[in-house]
Amino acid sequence: MKQYLKKVINGENLTVEEMKEVANYCFTNDVTESEIAALLTALQAKGETADEVAGLVDVIRGKSSFHTGPISDAIDNCGTGGDQSYSFNISTTSAFVMAGAGLTVAKHGNRSISSKTGSADVLEHLGVSLYFTKEQVEEILLENKIAFLFAPHVHEALKPFSIVRKNLGLPTIFNTIGPLTNPIELDTQLMGVYRKEMLPMVAEALNKLGRRRAVVVTGAGSMDEASLAGENHLIILDKGKLTPITLNPEEVGLPVYSNEQIRGGDAKKNAKILLSVLNGEQGAYLDTVLLNAGLGIFTNGKAATIKDGIELARESIQSGAALARLQHLVDYSNNIPSEVY
Repeated sequence: MKQYLKKVINGENLTVEEMKEVANYCFTNDVTESEIAALLTALQAKGETADEVAGLVDVIRGKSSFHTGPISDAIDNCGTGGDQSYSFNISTTSAFVMAGAGLTVAKHGNRSISSKTGSADVLEHLGVSLYFTKEQVEEILLENKIAFLFAPHVHEALKPFSIVRKNLGLPTIFNTIGPLTNPIELDTQLMGVYRKEMLPMVAEALNKLGRRRAVVVTGAGSMDEASLAGENHLIILDKGKLTPITLNPEEVGLPVYSNEQIRGGDAKKNAKILLSVLNGEQGAYLDTVLLNAGLGIFTNGKAATIKDGIELARESIQSGAALARLQHLVDYSNNIPSEVY
């Protein structure tokens, strides 16, 4: 550990294999909290690379008891958070729309960290269990096209890191890698980051992690979602090739709204917003979901263009398919024997 710490402190980057060696050491009983804190702080000060992110993510996913083999066409659309926009749960709502359009969505998420309401908070309020077993997740994905993976539940081995992160109270590499650690073997991924300068590094990390196709987006106003407030910056990963583009709402036939118009609140309010969108209530919330779900459908390859993806998202809502995916998840949760908890 010391030799690698010296290297990072001196501004040198670790290779994927070096990062894996360090990460594996952090999961042993020999590591101290001081060593973990020093590593996280040094990486943050230097600036993480795609190799370091990929190496750490690979080890974390391998430690999860939920780590699966490839699941056909699985996608996640989790963002990093941290944009301080206090928006409603855009990616969670969009996930049901994507599933209603026929995508297999392994939705990874957590409770609120930097926002008022995290994906776990709003889903729990709606009656979705946060504690599915691995077998139940696989069954739900097959039957319902969408399941929720609660990060602390599927990554129990990360407790030592969680304690150190809480005590540090500073941004670390974990603020970036959360969406990448989904233990389901994903084929494609839509990932939002709130800092535009991070787009190339995250896209390259996704490539190193084996995504066939991915889109990384920073929304207008530095959101970690696509926004209708103006210009969005994206990098499209397709079979190893990275292509940067910009996207404005007018280009895909959607109106402009300010980010203030899509603010959310507590779990109760955000659950109400989510249901209003899935029931087709017109307005800024719905159009924002159409953009993000359409982008997810395009990312997965079910639509040839983002505009085509938006139309499939609209059809998913209008047909009732998106709402049916949520209802199935709630019904399944209600039928889990209490001893599972």
